[in-house]
Amino acid sequence: MLRSLAFAAALLVFSVPASAQLSSPEQLMVQTVDAEQERTIAMLERWVNQNSGTLNPAGIRAVGEMVRAELEPLGFKVQWVQGTADRAPHLVARHAPRPRGRGKKMLLIGHLDTVFEPSSPFQRWERKGGEATGPGAGDDKGGMAVMISALRAMNAAGTLKRADITVFLSGDEEDAGSPIEVARRDLIAEGKRADVAFDFEGLVRDGGRDMGSTARRSSGEWMVRVTARSGHSSGIFAQGSGSGAVYELARILDTFRREVPEDKLTFNVGIMAGGTTAELSDGRNEVRATGKGNIIPGVAIARGDLRAISQEQIDRAKAKMSAIVARSLNGAKAEIVFEPGDYPPMSPTTGNRALLTRLNAVNRDLGLDEQGELDPVKRGAGDISFVAADVDALAGLGASSYGDHAPGETVDLPSIFRQAKRAAILLSRLSRERR
Repeated sequence: MLRSLAFAAALLVFSVPASAQLSSPEQLMVQTVDAEQERTIAMLERWVNQNSGTLNPAGIRAVGEMVRAELEPLGFKVQWVQGTADRAPHLVARHAPRPRGRGKKMLLIGHLDTVFEPSSPFQRWERKGGEATGPGAGDDKGGMAVMISALRAMNAAGTLKRADITVFLSGDEEDAGSPIEVARRDLIAEGKRADVAFDFEGLVRDGGRDMGSTARRSSGEWMVRVTARSGHSSGIFAQGSGSGAVYELARILDTFRREVPEDKLTFNVGIMAGGTTAELSDGRNEVRATGKGNIIPGVAIARGDLRAISQEQIDRAKAKMSAIVARSLNGAKAEIVFEPGDYPPMSPTTGNRALLTRLNAVNRDLGLDEQGELDPVKRGAGDISFVAADVDALAGLGASSYGDHAPGETVDLPSIFRQAKRAAILLSRLSRERR
């Protein structure tokens, strides 16, 4: 009982003041979101208790069918679309406006899969007042709950009928299938048809304030491999022996650190090894090496990632890294490979910032604080980046959570309803605007 009272008290913080500039349908949307809070939480609990790890296609389909059951009564036509053969399909739902109008075509993006496979010990939902823990409770089942709550509110207020909306829920966002061009082919096509796109991944808070995401950085991977003359360690650094593979790899990585950095660019070294032999596993996330202290190492490898805010920044970083690798020490030879499958950047465009301005108009009318523009360094890559080159976009419309991708992932329940009200009103307003 005390938990329920505490949760209700927390929700009062986000109630709409009488002075808010909301139309009658918008007021009804707010009331609907509030009236359906327990229904929304129960829906999210069912989703969370169904495992949908990326490598569990049956579980992903099961969650998708639960979402279908929410969308079809709202007038959406729902279908499964296969990406790559090694991953679960994507759920795509389309709502055509009645009567057909010229309002903006809106694309809502989320994902059905989580990082928690059936083998994970973290499998069940647990509610604790205004919070709940569970696999995917925030990322991204909490985001899907925001989406469904907003669409139900629009339906109750009569604004959904005129909205042109496509919902795209990936089946493999956490570990995309290969090749990426096939895995994201259908999402890219939907982006080309849309006028605006919204990503319902997590709301990021900074300094106690809800933030808007007008940009997300890219995510790509690289590997450096060094080969060198091996031999007795007594000859290390001699002209005939050289410096060995490990010193050359150390030179390369330290020069990356000193010469490549610029604003919004990061490049991490995730795994490395060197010795008489060194090799990565087939999955490239384990390494095996052999060697002795009295043998000059003949092989060294390192693998890491690269994140940037624009394609131009990616190109500059790759050029600098390639030039550094080419300056080999005596007796060594190195090469760098930038691996395929990059997530592109979502750059902070004028159009994206205009959408944040529109969202802040909603915030003002709801009596909520305006959302600042989040530094993209403070969040990772996401599916919305695949459409960002073709359409104005805004990320972070999902729920606020913490501990994502780890046992104990926790969603802030009041944030679901706060976000649903924002989304319902913003989507309704955009649905009336001419393309």
